[in-house]
Amino acid sequence: MAFAARAAGAQVRDGFDGPPDAWTVAAGDGVADVSITSEDGVATVTVDASADAYGVWWAVARRDVQGEIDLARLAQPGHELRIEARVRSSHAPRRINLHANTQRTTDFHSHLMEYDLPDTTGWHTVSMTTRGFDARPGDTLGVQIALIDWGRDRFALDVDYLRVDVVEAATAEPDLGGPIPYRPPVADPDTFALHLGAAEAGTLALGASGPAPDWRAPSGEPLVLVDAEHVALLRWDVSALAGRRVAGPGLLELRRQSLAVAAGELEELEELGQIRLVEVLGGPADWTRRTLGADTFLSGRPLDAVVNPQMIIDDPADGDRVLLTVNAAALQRLIDGTTPGLALRPLGDVRASFLTEATLHLTLAP
Repeated sequence: MAFAARAAGAQVRDGFDGPPDAWTVAAGDGVADVSITSEDGVATVTVDASADAYGVWWAVARRDVQGEIDLARLAQPGHELRIEARVRSSHAPRRINLHANTQRTTDFHSHLMEYDLPDTTGWHTVSMTTRGFDARPGDTLGVQIALIDWGRDRFALDVDYLRVDVVEAATAEPDLGGPIPYRPPVADPDTFALHLGAAEAGTLALGASGPAPDWRAPSGEPLVLVDAEHVALLRWDVSALAGRRVAGPGLLELRRQSLAVAAGELEELEELGQIRLVEVLGGPADWTRRTLGADTFLSGRPLDAVVNPQMIIDDPADGDRVLLTVNAAALQRLIDGTTPGLALRPLGDVRASFLTEATLHLTLAP
């Protein structure tokens, strides 16, 4: 295999030449059945989330490596754990994550990075180097590959290999695959160079063939609606940015007009009652607020085929001013025209409205 020369020095290298007996799988939150098999040197993590109610499931494939990793060296100052995998996805765009933990870990969002998989045809190499990872001799040390909130369907992630090393942090190679911090801090909008107002903002009424009603705030300002029967769509004119590269993640700024959440949702799952910012995957690129209808926008396809069910990020719904981080991969697709817009979808039994003002803050590479 092409990776053999690079991986030869790894303390752990799983090329899946036999059954994946060293691996375990688990799922939670929503309804998802997960399994792992291997054939011809490739492991496949399969997830059936077709019965999931909300799309909030997670599915993990885990390998304990404490018997093969030099934990004494890892515990020395200046040393970290590096995880690398080569993967291919059944659905795209989707994100996976890499994570390391011990039996003493309490913050399971630490030492975790997400990775954008932009297509279903290519293999993508991703890696994560921990920062300040606390592992000691005698610990149980696990590394994980996870799929989270991909939607309500059947999914597969192929894994060509996994390698795990103890590295010196000061000389470690840059991580591969564009690591995306999980729940990154929100940047100040004023730190970005460009501030683009949306060219169009409209409501897609899923149960109607034509355009949604013209909702207005008491002040007369136009609104978009988000609930079980409505998706808010946003698009920008980025033609002047053709061929440019983004210099990192951006920020979407919105103004919320109203929010209502069913009381039972707040008691069932922590995630429910939020709004999800997602990518638009298809539909006509020239829709307007007055022409936007489910018949023309979806053209008979399921909503999840046209509007990505996996969020870019969730809106915690805690104020009138909404600032949502848009990772660099999704933002670049928007600039390239691969993603024709962004959308707001409900998570659970929630109804919200937003003013049609939507500003995208970003900075371009020189």
